[in-house]
Amino acid sequence: MKERHQIAVRTLVDYVLRSGDLDMRFTSPGRPLEGIRIHQRIQRQRPEGYRAEVSVSTEVETPGLILVVSGRIDGVLETAEATIVEEIKSTSRELGVVGQCPDPCHWGQAKVYACLLAREKDLPSVTVQLTYCQLDSGEILEQTETCGREELETFFEDLIQRYLKWAKTLSDWRQLRDATIGRLDFPFAAYRCGQRSMAITVYRTIRDGGQALIQAATGIGKTLAALFPAVKTIGEGHTDRIFFLTARNTGKASATKALDLLQTVGLRLKRVCLTAKDHICFNPEAACDAQLCPYAKGHFDRLTESLEAAFACDNLDRETIETIARAHRVCPFEFSLELSRWADCIVCDYNYAFDPRVYLRRFFDEENGSYVFLVDEAHNLVDRSREMFSVHLDKNAFLELRRAVKSHLPPVYRAAGKINTWMVKAREQTREAGGFQSAASLPDGLDFLLHGFLRAAEKWLAKNQAAPFREIVLECYFRVNGFLRVWDQFDDNYRTCYQQTGSQLTLKLFCLDPSRHLAVAFKRCRAAVFFSATMTPADYFQQILGCTPSATRLAIPSPFPRKNLSVFIARGIDTTYARRAESAQRVADLIHSFADSRTGNYLCFFPSYAYMAMVVERFSTSVKDVVILVQERQMDDADRARFLDQFSARNQQLLVGFAVMGGIFGEGIDLVGERLCGAVVVGVGLPSICPERDLIRDYFDRWGRGFDFAYRYPGINRVLQAGGRVIRTDQDRGALLLVDQRFCTYAYRRLLPEHWPAAAIDTQAQLTRHLKQFWTTDA
Repeated sequence: MKERHQIAVRTLVDYVLRSGDLDMRFTSPGRPLEGIRIHQRIQRQRPEGYRAEVSVSTEVETPGLILVVSGRIDGVLETAEATIVEEIKSTSRELGVVGQCPDPCHWGQAKVYACLLAREKDLPSVTVQLTYCQLDSGEILEQTETCGREELETFFEDLIQRYLKWAKTLSDWRQLRDATIGRLDFPFAAYRCGQRSMAITVYRTIRDGGQALIQAATGIGKTLAALFPAVKTIGEGHTDRIFFLTARNTGKASATKALDLLQTVGLRLKRVCLTAKDHICFNPEAACDAQLCPYAKGHFDRLTESLEAAFACDNLDRETIETIARAHRVCPFEFSLELSRWADCIVCDYNYAFDPRVYLRRFFDEENGSYVFLVDEAHNLVDRSREMFSVHLDKNAFLELRRAVKSHLPPVYRAAGKINTWMVKAREQTREAGGFQSAASLPDGLDFLLHGFLRAAEKWLAKNQAAPFREIVLECYFRVNGFLRVWDQFDDNYRTCYQQTGSQLTLKLFCLDPSRHLAVAFKRCRAAVFFSATMTPADYFQQILGCTPSATRLAIPSPFPRKNLSVFIARGIDTTYARRAESAQRVADLIHSFADSRTGNYLCFFPSYAYMAMVVERFSTSVKDVVILVQERQMDDADRARFLDQFSARNQQLLVGFAVMGGIFGEGIDLVGERLCGAVVVGVGLPSICPERDLIRDYFDRWGRGFDFAYRYPGINRVLQAGGRVIRTDQDRGALLLVDQRFCTYAYRRLLPEHWPAAAIDTQAQLTRHLKQFWTTDA
């Protein structure tokens, strides 16, 4: 049976006819919605008998495949004299310019629609009408051309022939991919304990279309257990594309490693790893201006050949994308996005699926596809999603903008001044309230001023003129636009927060409960699988992540021998904020006793940098011949790698590292075997007490779970992540010390894993005795 290859009319036309520069000139974010409204208005104004949004399709059979071309015509009007096919486009350009230089893709779309309708109705000719509406003035330009059936068929056939080479490439690829998936076996002789159970749950969730929350202990191979069955469902036709969503580069690395492993046992799969625009751009100073950037100039002229070159590779990681983009002189970021359209698996940050500002509209703004979301380290999505759905404005940004445009853009200057004046008044009120205040309602009168600023800024930005102050205008414009987008969604899940610091006022629309927004995002996919070593308790995550009540929940216990991990609770120490200075010396002494029990490498985790610094100061003065490493506030990937490289299994000297819970060393690191002998977790990991966290607490107090949702559950998951660094394989042995008397209370003991049967200790001597016994006992 021949493969049926589906393609939209617009995709077909764009692939064949798109040419010229990458046009990143300013357009209002509201223009797409405005364009839709204009479409609908024009359609309503058409005479009786006019039909809007008419679906058409045709099949083109070739020796190797059946090409199914489909789309929706904006409007069809059948009269006694002619059948008119109308394609409506909105534009910010002057209509005179548009009329002289129409976009070939616009005419191409209209003619293909006309051809498909002529086939369906057996029409001898069709009048093709291209209708442009100028967004600012509302003026209309109508261009018509009557085309005979033979002319339309010739035009369509030419497009098909020019596309068929690519279609055949895609068809051949899918057959090869599916054949390798069909033969694909799990890459190891046996599953790790719990790994098969997870893989089965993932497979069934995707096959049936649903959601699953999976907590699986560190070390069972969660990434492979998620990707292997997901890949299988592609070959069986249950899904078209996998989105592997992660919060950190370490998550991307894990996905890459798992896919590399599957590739070594025969899998063929096209995968793209997306990199943020500011990290992959070759020419950041050019601001995507085709007159300044050779990669934007003529980008579309070279895009087809660059896609063909990329299709020779299965693993389209950042290095490969950059190499091909340089060779073919195309924008690497836009090239990577185009590649994602043809990829089987996309590895990317959470925001490409969830953030309303940057999510992949090419997938999610049209019809929801048969996609799978694999959400890696899903415990991170809670706070990340709050950030995505919250927005803020800073008073001083408008003050700086006024200074920048004062003698150049009087309307923008005045509009920013009105906002600044409003914020000065709000700042003084907030200062009188103690520096912070919140409200369950929107700020009074501000939206009018913000809309006024948008109009003034947009009028200048639409001219796309170069100016030294352009970036600050653009930045303020988009920030205000995003603020008003959330303004329109403001409900009981939000609070308005005012924070005053010196001369600054930060105004924030703060999302307390992201579940509603996430639930909407999950409608974009067929199935969503959330997995992490720490999703405790499961009902908290099911609620806060916006999962359905029917979502599957699976908790997989640690597969490793319990005797390999020795856990202790130092119950006589109070690490609450008020007692930290008092407890610092005792914590330092405990760390010394803990690490001194056996020469090796140790990591100590703290709730804050300040508390960590207190303990490091005391620890460093009381020890000798110990290598001390301390996490710094600003560490890039290279700094992180240098820090971890010092945790060598060959170290002959005691090494103690100090880090912050929830930071770059608190999760996502693998220090296997002798690279890490033990960890100390100081405190129960509570996020810093702050007004915003208290608002979350107050919001969830209506269900009697305010402190749990705002503080306890986020904190314990940081503890579990930090403690999970110790045992990574079934050969690892290590010790874990939890320092805080609260770990002995029921509220926290019930949240600790079963494979952490902890012994309570009161003195350093007790700890030393227990550790000596553990380290001298054979595993």
